[in-house]
Amino acid sequence: MVFSSAAFIFYFLPLTLLLYHMVPDRMKNGVLLAVSLFFYGFGEPVYILIMVLSIFIDYFNGRLIEKYRHRKHLSKVFLVLSITANLGLLGFFKYGDFFIGNTNLLFGTDMELLSVALPIGISFFTFQTMSYSIDVYRGEISAQKNFITFGTYVSMFPQLIAGPIVIYRDVEKQLEKREADFSHLKEGIHRFILGLAKKVLLANSIGGLWEQVKMIPVEELTVLNAWIGAAAFSLQIYYDFSGYSDMAIGLGKLLGFDFLENFNYPFISRSITEFWRRWHISLSKWFRNYLYFPLGGNRRGKWITLRNIAVVWMLTGFWHGASWNYLLWGVYFAVVLILEKTFLGKILEKSGGILSRVYTLPVLLISFAVFALEDLSHLSGYLMVMLGRGAFADIFSLYLVDRYALLFLLLVLFATPWPYRTYLQFLERKGHAGDVVSAIVLLALFILSAAYIVDGAYNPFLYFRF
Repeated sequence: MVFSSAAFIFYFLPLTLLLYHMVPDRMKNGVLLAVSLFFYGFGEPVYILIMVLSIFIDYFNGRLIEKYRHRKHLSKVFLVLSITANLGLLGFFKYGDFFIGNTNLLFGTDMELLSVALPIGISFFTFQTMSYSIDVYRGEISAQKNFITFGTYVSMFPQLIAGPIVIYRDVEKQLEKREADFSHLKEGIHRFILGLAKKVLLANSIGGLWEQVKMIPVEELTVLNAWIGAAAFSLQIYYDFSGYSDMAIGLGKLLGFDFLENFNYPFISRSITEFWRRWHISLSKWFRNYLYFPLGGNRRGKWITLRNIAVVWMLTGFWHGASWNYLLWGVYFAVVLILEKTFLGKILEKSGGILSRVYTLPVLLISFAVFALEDLSHLSGYLMVMLGRGAFADIFSLYLVDRYALLFLLLVLFATPWPYRTYLQFLERKGHAGDVVSAIVLLALFILSAAYIVDGAYNPFLYFRF
């Protein structure tokens, strides 16, 4: 079940909110845990066992890490057990077939593939629970004594499938006591509908263009088509994933939680370094706090810093999927970020906004092409065309430009802060009339999005598989 499905919007969500707000405060975590496990197991009940196992492992390890904190070696044993268990789950389900397949290819062996289904959201909730165990070990938080409360933290459905990755200390107090007052409910509905519209009306609309371009044989692909396709995919995944994050944050508000932002207009960035401060913020923070800094960050000299950047970004790429293109994607960003760290960043600072964006945008579009195409032969051919091999344009290129130019213009415009800030300023100036306008706009967006969903049209969720 995903947020942009009829089952979620018309059945699961209203029933959940009704039940959640009917029960006393002391029962809210229990209700949220129960409905979250139902949500997680919808369509594949065996997933619930994996989730419950993860909760058990990290709950008891967290308690033991804290209990033996004065005996550092023993406390570290339980931390290692927690991390090993989480990485073991992730490795078995997500990377097992990748390693077996490549071992067979490299050594000519014939090991049987595991062929296990990937539990949805496993990359997200394992990172959450690892951060919890690490923070308990560091003494930055106290271990949660209540099993239901801890289970709620790990499994709560708004951020379960695709984040944002919620760090325990950011919601520790809210897990104990929270209040979904009128302002929370109002903001939650507003944020959820905007996220739904971004995903259904914008991401899905431009996604159809990418589907057309990626089906073109490389031999027939033109330079213009290749760049149009990369731009379409970059906008699709932005509106898809940021829309999902908006929906998650909105749902959190409806339940009394305040999740941190996960996107901050990344396409206005003037460098790749800045881009990664604005894109999937929760993942960047996780790798910074739990890998980059423990490796030494930038405090141990230039070469150690560059090594740390390389390690972090190779693993960031691999986190996204068990495929060589994701590793290449991570290496690509590692190289670019190392160049910016060593000398390119200073040049960009002096070059001004226009030139820095002229550099940043093509670098990003190439990265999204690498991210999108798992077949390496297809990817290599596609990149060669992007870099100038073959004809510049054809009749189909002109057709795509003619058909999608206005949509591109709107998506690029909405990827900047100007339209939304202008809209909010307008509502503020209008006072109570602004509230009416806002309600009408939200209702219209919801009706359009719901009609699209009910129609059963193209409605993928790109980050669902991560």
